[in-house]
Amino acid sequence: MYKIKLLILLLISVFIFSCTSNKTRENPEKFSIAYIGGEIDGLLLRNILTSTLKNSNMLDQTSDYEIRSSIDHGTNLYITNIDNTSDRKKIETSLSVEIINEKNLCVVFSETYYVSQFYIFASSEKFLSNQKAIKKIKKDNTEALVKKFTNELINLKIECNEKNIQSRQINRLILFFELNKSKNR
Repeated sequence: MYKIKLLILLLISVFIFSCTSNKTRENPEKFSIAYIGGEIDGLLLRNILTSTLKNSNMLDQTSDYEIRSSIDHGTNLYITNIDNTSDRKKIETSLSVEIINEKNLCVVFSETYYVSQFYIFASSEKFLSNQKAIKKIKKDNTEALVKKFTNELINLKIECNEKNIQSRQINRLILFFELNKSKNR
């Protein structure tokens, strides 16, 4: 009797495990990361982007596809009630990303991502909690935007976007001069 129950359980578990699969999508293309300006914010973006691409096995510094990106954080005062008792600051973050095919000198992908968060701030700038909140929100926003970008990157079809030959040639010249300018730095 026990043997029959064990065989039934074994059969059920084999059936369940045979229906599951590990479907991780991998983009066969590899990408390199260009210089990212912006002091601390640029360094944070580069570190997060590098580790994310390494984990996805999509980073190769010798690749023909170069990721050029920039990040910008903006703050606005946001008053939510009539009594003015809870002032908030809204931190808006934008990430601009371009993928350039350096071999053909064409833009493969260009997108700008946005995200924002609020925090209630103390009335004085001397409080460290305000500065810590800004730092944490900037880091969280950067991580969220890089995650959005890499999710799109996995499913990206790589082809040059320019259809018009003249505009493609003009863009090639501009990219060529930008490449030479960045290499001379």
